[in-house]
This record gives sequence, structure tokens and C-alpha cells, in this order.
Amino acid sequence: MRTRCGHLIFALGTALGALFGIAPPCAASLLAQDSLPPERSTADSSAARHDWHLDLAVHHVGVGIGNSPDITGLRLNFRDDGPIRVQGVNVTLWTPYEPAQGVVRGVAIGLPLTGARHIAGVAAGIGIDAERDLDGLALTPIGVGAGHRIRGVTLAGIGAGSGDNVSGIALAGLGLGSGGSLSGLMVGGLGVGAGNDMTGIIVGGIGAGAGGNVTGLVIGGVGAGAGGNITGITIAGIGAGAGGRVRGVTIAGIGAGAGGSLEGVAISAGAAGAPRVRGLVLATAAGGDRVTGVILAPAYFRVSRGGRFVGLSASAFNYVKGAQHGLTIGIFNFAHELHGLQLGLLNYAGNNHGLLRLVPLVNAHR
Repeated sequence: MRTRCGHLIFALGTALGALFGIAPPCAASLLAQDSLPPERSTADSSAARHDWHLDLAVHHVGVGIGNSPDITGLRLNFRDDGPIRVQGVNVTLWTPYEPAQGVVRGVAIGLPLTGARHIAGVAAGIGIDAERDLDGLALTPIGVGAGHRIRGVTLAGIGAGSGDNVSGIALAGLGLGSGGSLSGLMVGGLGVGAGNDMTGIIVGGIGAGAGGNVTGLVIGGVGAGAGGNITGITIAGIGAGAGGRVRGVTIAGIGAGAGGSLEGVAISAGAAGAPRVRGLVLATAAGGDRVTGVILAPAYFRVSRGGRFVGLSASAFNYVKGAQHGLTIGIFNFAHELHGLQLGLLNYAGNNHGLLRLVPLVNAHR
């Protein structure tokens, strides 16, 4: 199935054709035989227009002009149709008739548009469209798309995308996306996204995200996220998070969090938290259900009712509504169940008795 990006490229080509006074059917007819029978069915007429070709070749080696089905060398055509095979250079003015069935191994040049079912080698043009796979180097000032896979080096002025996977190095001025996975170095001026997993170095000017897991270095100007897990280094101007686990180094301007666990080092000018937190957290406010590690939260640290905290926390207000095992330092320290030490102006331990429950400066319970 042709991807949305492919449809956009085709639409762009149609608009450019209209701008220069070239309509694909008319231009195709220029490459047809000199005269057509006065009355033919639509299918017969289409075949007559699209099959014309002149080959200056020996055993298919040489130059093909028109819709040459098999050429090794140089092939020149307005718009490809049917199952063609080119080994060498294929130059076209328009994307193929649907469905694209051609295979180009070598160089595919679009003046302005080019495409095939499978392109392996170098593809260059204002728009590039592969019905299935695009392998190698793709260069376009506007857009490139593939119905299945893009693999290699892709440089697109506006956008690049595939219905399945993109792997290698891909740089797009605005957006870069895949219905499947992204792997390698992926940079999108506005955003980078994948329906499944992202692996490698991912940079999105505004956002970077995946429906599955993210592994590696991810940078989002505003946000970075995953529907599954994030493993590695994550940097986001505002927020970073995952539906599952975030593990590694996470830096976010406003908030860092996870639906499952937050593990490693988390740094945020705002808040950081998850149901399970393990590691070092540096944030204005932090919290979780089960927290293990070092928490440095100047404003507020909270462990939910029935939860558990093990480690060291320094905050103006340490509010442990569950069990505390370790040390809290703050202005007011509260522990429903204390097994450790509290240092602060006022300290409350719910499992102490009488006047020892609420005491100044130091409170303790084994």
C-alpha cells in the first residue's frame, strides 16, 4: 500500500506538472506512437501510450528511450509503467503509474519526480517515491517516501517516511517518521516518530517519540517519550516520559516520569516521579510509591500511602505516608512508619509513642 508520504509526493508532482503546463496523460501521449486508433477501450489506449520505446542497445545494453522494459546503461522516460528493470541510470519526469512495478539498481533521477517499486543505489529528485523499498542514498529538496523500507542515507528538505522501517542516517528539514521502527541517526527539524521502536541517536526539534521502546540517545526540543520503555539518555526541553520504564539518564525542563519505573539519574527543574523510583533524583518536587535511592527535592518529596522509601531524601517537606527506611532531612519530616532517622525543625514518626511522635530537630525509630 502506498504510504501517505508517497501520496503527498505524487500530489506535489501533479501540482508541479500543472504549474509547468504538463499533465501526465498528455505528456505520456507524446511518448506514444505517432498515431492512435480512433476508437479503443481505456485499457488498450493506456497500453498503447505507455509501451512505446526505442532501444539503442545490444542485448539490452545501451540506451533506452521511452518505456523500455529492460536496460543496462542509460534509460530516459517520461513516466514508467509496468514491470521494468534498469541497471544503470534511469531518468524520469514523473512518478510511475500505479502500481509501480519497476526495479532500478544504480541511479534514479527525477526531473522533477522519480520512483519505482524498488530502488537500490542513488535516488535524486524533487520527489522520490518507492512503492516498496528504497536502499542506498536518497537526496531530495522536498520529500521521499517508501511503502515498506528506507535503508541507507536519506536527506530530505521537508519530510521523509516509510510504511515500515527506516534505518541508517536520515535527516529531514521538518518531519521524519515510520509506521514501523527507526534505527540509526535520525534527525527531524520539527519531529521524529515511529509507530514501533526507535534505536540510536534520535533528535527532534520539537518532539521525538515512539509507540514502542526507545533505546539510545533521544533529544526533543519540547518533549520525548515512548509508549513502552526508554533506555539510555533522554533530554527534553519540557517533558520526558514513558508508559513503561525509563532507565538511564533523564533530563527534562519541567517534568520526567514513567507509568512503571524511573531508574538511574533523573534531573528536572520541575517534578520527577513514577510508581517505582530507583536511583538519583534531582528535582524541585519528587515522588513515588516505592522509592529507593537519593532524592534531592528542595520543595517537596512524597511517598504515597502504603508505599516504601529506602535511602536518603533532602527536601523542605518530606511526606512519607508509608514506611521510611533511612534518613530524611528537611524543615518538616513526616513518616507514617519510621525505621531510621529524621533531621529537621519538626519531625513526626507515626510509630513512635506519646510525645516522641512529634519532636523538634531529631527523631528516630528502629
